[in-house]
Amino acid sequence: MVLVLVPGTIFSQELNCNVQISAQKIQGSNRQVFETMQRDIYEFMNNTVWTNHVYSYAERIDCNILINLTDQLSADEFRGTIQVQLRRPVYNTTYNTTLLNFIDNSFQFRYVEFQPLEFDPGSHRSNLVSVLAYYAYIILGFDYDSFSPEGGTEFFQIAEKIVTNAQNAPEPGWKPYDGSRNRNRYWLVKNALDKQYEGVRRFVYEYGINGLDRMESRITEARTSMVESLRLIQDVYRRKPDPFMYILQVVMESKTDELVNIFSEAFPEEKSRVIQILTEIDPANKSKYEKITASNTP
Repeated sequence: MVLVLVPGTIFSQELNCNVQISAQKIQGSNRQVFETMQRDIYEFMNNTVWTNHVYSYAERIDCNILINLTDQLSADEFRGTIQVQLRRPVYNTTYNTTLLNFIDNSFQFRYVEFQPLEFDPGSHRSNLVSVLAYYAYIILGFDYDSFSPEGGTEFFQIAEKIVTNAQNAPEPGWKPYDGSRNRNRYWLVKNALDKQYEGVRRFVYEYGINGLDRMESRITEARTSMVESLRLIQDVYRRKPDPFMYILQVVMESKTDELVNIFSEAFPEEKSRVIQILTEIDPANKSKYEKITASNTP
């Protein structure tokens, strides 16, 4: 069962967050609870005031929260995954670029139907609330980074505080060695605030402002700027600040298909340069990047 809640008359604050919950793998339970859960999460994400900044209705940040519940551990305890997606509009176009698209596999929480979801930034009371608030601030951090150099720092700092508050939580995902290959909440925000990863965050800005936002008017210059922005990530990759380069992986996962589409239309020398960089910093997607050379040159 996939439940989709379409925004109606509820007016958001900073986020325009679509929420979907799938509970197909959970058998024999009260299905109504999942509808109520989805509605509560939707209202929590969209109606909470996350910042002290003023947003108009049209300026809200488009994002998705996709929750796939795989187990019901008790009457009010669930386990599954949460997928986070974030989009950013590209200047002077109808195109939206993806900034985030990743899955957190360590999602376990208690949910009591009709019990309010309330966020207290000073403490960890509910794992569901803490995870949702954490990702709200991760979304804000990456969105602000895309419009100004390291503009999302204040939001990453709040996300870090949520991680600190959750260090004694029994649920997984908050501690340094939780999860497969340490792909967890701890390392994502740790990397975001680590100066050694500054190049990855600068890439998010340069790629968007000097690359995508100029594609409509100056496509050749825009592609050149994109190649240069990728060198920022290449520099971080070559220095390998620590074995858990989660933020680098998260950022590249959101850009793979877009980069292939953009540079498939580039000139041969430009294709060669970008493929060399991409296969070095993201070897897992080498076969995808090689498709760039298979396309016709303009």
